Amino acid sequence: MRAEQKQMAEQMNTAALSFSEVCFSHEQHQVLNNISFSIQKGERVALAGSNGSGKSTLAKLANGLFLADKGEISVFGQKLARHNIHELRAKIGYLFASPDNQFFGLTVEDDIAFGLENLCLPREEIKSRVMHYAELFQLLSLLERHPGTLSGGQKQRAALAAVMAMEPELIILDEATSMLDASFRTSFLDQLYKAAERNKQTIITISHDTQDLLRADRLLLLSEGTIIADGKPEQLMLDAELLERCRLQAPYALELCKELRQQGIPIGMHANVQEVLQELWALQSSSLHSATKTAEPFYHQR
Repeated sequence: MRAEQKQMAEQMNTAALSFSEVCFSHEQHQVLNNISFSIQKGERVALAGSNGSGKSTLAKLANGLFLADKGEISVFGQKLARHNIHELRAKIGYLFASPDNQFFGLTVEDDIAFGLENLCLPREEIKSRVMHYAELFQLLSLLERHPGTLSGGQKQRAALAAVMAMEPELIILDEATSMLDASFRTSFLDQLYKAAERNKQTIITISHDTQDLLRADRLLLLSEGTIIADGKPEQLMLDAELLERCRLQAPYALELCKELRQQGIPIGMHANVQEVLQELWALQSSSLHSATKTAEPFYHQR
């Protein structure tokens, strides 16, 4: 037991975020019950579960918007408490599920610059970051627009640009792609993760979209205020019972594998489309090779 406690203490000191036996109640309702996990610096972690499972509450506890009833939360090795909430919150970028909750300025440019001005950065640095992240998230043509006139997807991009421009060490995204169309979502996440990797940032993504979850290094699944699974997304997504408990739709690749197997194609079960394509190509190549090997050469034919 002492060895386990020592290991947990070491993880909390080196982790970007750690929860140790955290409990939280709201209006006499237990929302989170004995939650423990650690997220290491630079990890990309996805958080999923059915509505009411405690995902957003967990995120707000991590950002100091709520304080735990019991247990300990550490951010980059420092225990989160009332006296240091503002200091630790400066290291965290938080994107609310509704981007309207994060707009303050009269224009998109004002909004992206708002957080940077609070950091007291030089004017040249503020302008440079505003333009860089506006270009990264395809907002250059929208900089003079009032946030209220934007579409849902544009609002999410503008809110994320404002968060990313401050270059926090830990980024928490609550349904950050829910208003984006499928054609833009992939490139959006590509840009997000490239920027995070370049800045050595840790990302926690809350999402119901299985394609978003599969982009993470690690997946935490919540149900009724407890963590019921913690592992590689592509492995957890193969568990039909877990998906049912968390009200998650099976990935397209998994459904495709089931249909192919029903058609007699001996393929494994995969949650990633690329893995399905690779195995199909291997099966096709093997089949062609066998056919060529068993065929009688034309010069033997009479």
